[in-house]
Amino acid sequence: MLRDLLESASTGDRAAFTRLYDLTSSRIYGLAFRVVRDREYAEEIVQEAYLQYWQKADQYHAARGSVLTWMMTIAHRRAVDRVRSEQLQQDRMSDYGAVSVETPRNIPLEVVVHADEARTLRTCLGELTDLQRSSIEMSYFGGLTYPEVAQQTETPLPTVKSRIRDGLRRLKQCLRTQEDA
Repeated sequence: MLRDLLESASTGDRAAFTRLYDLTSSRIYGLAFRVVRDREYAEEIVQEAYLQYWQKADQYHAARGSVLTWMMTIAHRRAVDRVRSEQLQQDRMSDYGAVSVETPRNIPLEVVVHADEARTLRTCLGELTDLQRSSIEMSYFGGLTYPEVAQQTETPLPTVKSRIRDGLRRLKQCLRTQEDA
C-alpha cells in the first residue's frame, strides 16, 4: 500500500502523497523527536524529510527495503545531521566563551593580542550586512537557536539559516584576509 502511494506520488499525485503523509507522519515525527529531543526541530526535520520524499520518490527501490524503512532512514539521517550541527554550534559558542574570558594575569602581550583579535573581529563583523551581523550575533553570541532568531526577527527559518551561513562564510573570508595582512 505505501509502495503504491509512493509510486503515485513520484508521478506528481498529490492525493497519494497526502495519504502517504497521513499514514506515516506520526512514525517519522516520533523518530525525529527521539533523536533531537526538541519539538520544533523534530517538526522541521519532518517537513524537510517529506519534501525530500516528494522530490525523490522516484529514487525509491523496493529491493533495498520497505517504503517505511526508506522514509525512516532519510528522517533519521536528517535528525542526526541536526544534532551534529547544533553540537558544532554549541562547541563554537564554548570556544568563543573560553577565548573571551579574561585571564586574571595581566601580561601585556596577551592583552595586546586579545585587543587586536577583538578589533579584527569587530572590523570583519562590520563588513557584513546588518541582517547577517544581527543574525550571527543573536545566534552565536546571544545563544539563540536558529528558530528563535527567526521568531525574534519575524523572518522565515530558511532565510535565517541562509543569512547566517552566508554571513559566516564572509566572516571567515575576512578573518583569513586580516590574518594574511
